[in-house]
Amino acid sequence: MSSTLWGLVVGLTPLGAWAGSMFSGIAADKFGRKRMLMYNNAFFVAGAILASTSTSVAQLSVGRFVSGIGCGVAANVVSTYCSEVSTIRSRGFLGGFQQLMILVGVFLSQVVSIGLSKAPLWRVLFSISAAIAIVQTLLLFFIPESPKFLASTNQIDKAEAVLVRLRKDLDIAFELDDLLTVLEYSRQTDYVPRPTMWQVLAGKTEIDLRHLVFSVLFLMLSQQWAGGKGVMFYSTEILSDSFHLSDEDIKHIPTIAQLLTLGIGAIGLFSVILGMCILDKVGRRTVLMVSSLATAISSALIVIGSKVDVGPVVAAAMYLFNLSFQSGAGFIPYLCASELLPYYALGSISGLATSINCLTLFIVSFIFPILDKAIGPYLFVPFIVTSFVTFLFTVFMMPEARGKSIVEVVDQYKGPIRCVAGPFAKKNTSSK
Repeated sequence: MSSTLWGLVVGLTPLGAWAGSMFSGIAADKFGRKRMLMYNNAFFVAGAILASTSTSVAQLSVGRFVSGIGCGVAANVVSTYCSEVSTIRSRGFLGGFQQLMILVGVFLSQVVSIGLSKAPLWRVLFSISAAIAIVQTLLLFFIPESPKFLASTNQIDKAEAVLVRLRKDLDIAFELDDLLTVLEYSRQTDYVPRPTMWQVLAGKTEIDLRHLVFSVLFLMLSQQWAGGKGVMFYSTEILSDSFHLSDEDIKHIPTIAQLLTLGIGAIGLFSVILGMCILDKVGRRTVLMVSSLATAISSALIVIGSKVDVGPVVAAAMYLFNLSFQSGAGFIPYLCASELLPYYALGSISGLATSINCLTLFIVSFIFPILDKAIGPYLFVPFIVTSFVTFLFTVFMMPEARGKSIVEVVDQYKGPIRCVAGPFAKKNTSSK
């Protein structure tokens, strides 16, 4: 399989995720977070069946695309659900579980794939995801619906009952009042009918959300351009080249490249847990600043190691890359929509943000092996630039949501796109 075709087959999953994310936010607002996640498992089952029974590259590609639709829906709805069932103090910690579980899944799939990579066992590898989706559907019967969704659909008694269940032995009166205040705030600023996505993007709602919307979209765009998924998808190939493994060496499974890839996955798990533990203590901006700058530096080290052609240097730099990226830049963007946007804008903008994220992932997945052949040791140069731009954005423009309600965040950061921190900061003069 050529590098172009290989990149396309790999990239079809995020392309499907882009398609799924386009309708996920609005659908979740209509059907609820819980039911949407249950329905979504049909895409995982159908995609797994198509892939595991494929007799051609075309069928395999369709299966990956269908599974990708489920990934796009889940990426958006899960992040929203986690934010809505957590308290303000634990929002960052619980929100990080989404990225943590993604990395757990990737790590376990890497472990399992070592023994199931040859024909016909790779079919078993694809079919496992169908079994997981079925189990997930059953387990979803035991979780509560989002109290915020219930309250937004005037099911106040059910919302209160869910809060009692989630906050066992705690007084939920203040949280319920705050939830109702936020929803009333959204209704007061809502148009009839609800403002369209284009009105929100243009700042033509009663409260100008342009800076908040820009922040959400920028972070979801830059997250994929940092190269994290490239490392996740292609680390084995990169390390095989760096250690000059021959075709004969690659046949002896597990190879040194595969073992090092498992280590990269393991360090990613540790990194997310570290980021989750400190996020609500030091704030989103601080964690993302350190993470994005360290990611840029480690990307530069990968380039240096590749240029001098020293395999251990490349491996060490990739470990540092995943440690830096996954501790902040990898998961913080997923928290932003539900932390920065009022309820009336959340469905449409979170769907748009996730679609941008998935479309960018498709582009990165597709061009990564092509760029590898074209520019070789300079493969990570574009990712150095992206990570440094993210660092600058975080320093000067990123809103801080730690310990704040949606009402407080919107009041502080409403208005046009601008610098909100540092020497170039502009005060919020929006009258809307």
